[in-house]
Amino acid sequence: MELSSRVEYALLALLELATPYRKDSPLTVNEIAAFQEIPERYLDQILNVLRRAGLVQSLRGAKGGYLLAKQPGQINLLEVVVAIQGDSSRKDQKVSESETIEKTVVLEIWEEVRHTSLSVLEKYTLQDLCQQRDDRKQVDPMYYI
Repeated sequence: MELSSRVEYALLALLELATPYRKDSPLTVNEIAAFQEIPERYLDQILNVLRRAGLVQSLRGAKGGYLLAKQPGQINLLEVVVAIQGDSSRKDQKVSESETIEKTVVLEIWEEVRHTSLSVLEKYTLQDLCQQRDDRKQVDPMYYI
């Protein structure tokens, strides 16, 4: 399974919105794009998809932008993947009677791989990603002189 650029950018944007000091102040598309080095027009489309999925909310006006719609611990990675790529990743493939034994074996193994990957995505939340990021920042601190 591959991580598409749309899903990667969605996760990076959500991580930026989940940063603790920004909980109550919305971020603009421009700010998120600059912090995470994401093309603005592409990010705008992704954030609209995330808004329609109920993962972020948008605020209009001079102090507008985007905020998380839920707590980071309430957003699992599977929700993000389904929001961005659609629910096609969850559809079961039916084996028809005309399939060869070899193709059936391959499809069954691929189904197991798909099921396992979906389970992992469902297990981790945005909060888990934030925690891993913060742990790594503490291990590799930046020193400025």
